[in-house]
Amino acid sequence: MSGDRTVTAPDGSGRQVKLITADDVVAYLKAHPDFFEKHPELAAEVTPRVQGPGVIDMQQAILKRLRGEIDKLKSERTEIIANSRQNQIVQNRIQAAVISIIQATTFEKMIHVVTHELPELLDVDFITLAIEANADSPKRAPARGVYVLAPGAIDAAIGPEKQARLRSHIIGEEAFFGDTSRFVKSDVLVRLHVSTGSPDGVMCFGARDPVAFGPDMSTELLFFLAKVLENTIRAWLDLPE
Repeated sequence: MSGDRTVTAPDGSGRQVKLITADDVVAYLKAHPDFFEKHPELAAEVTPRVQGPGVIDMQQAILKRLRGEIDKLKSERTEIIANSRQNQIVQNRIQAAVISIIQATTFEKMIHVVTHELPELLDVDFITLAIEANADSPKRAPARGVYVLAPGAIDAAIGPEKQARLRSHIIGEEAFFGDTSRFVKSDVLVRLHVSTGSPDGVMCFGARDPVAFGPDMSTELLFFLAKVLENTIRAWLDLPE
């Protein structure tokens, strides 16, 4: 083509190759704006040319952008590591709680472990148990930290067919936390379905911190702990599934 400029290839082959001009480079970079992002090692080799006001120092702009991306990656990595460590701490606490529950030598001791020892193990302010009343249920709970609820109270609080309720910035309910309810500012209620032959119960976690619990909190480990408790209670009371 008449507009092309060619030169002889330097390899001695006599081939004619197109001479790349500055306009070609500019056109290519415009067509590939992410070129230096994909080839950051070239940024340090670009020599800036500052010719007056309004002229962009390309090297500094690219380096600034790359440094920003590196700082962002470092921040994300630090956050991931911190979250991983926190998750490991929570898992270790749940494991310790499970061991304490299954090692209890009597049913009464197991209830005491849940309501008096697990709060310290799990770093929670309050843990209680509650069970809905039926014709055979006592009007008052036989142990401290255990409460008797009116029929239908769990569905009313959690919702029919739902397994848990998580709330922040709340006022604790006396039905679930007794005298300590005035200190509860966030809570979790986890349904306990021990047996088809007995009413449902609930495991209650309460905190003084209004944001210790909330709707966005992961519940897998709490469900696991509740399932262990369900099976342990069923075994102690010799109830059917």
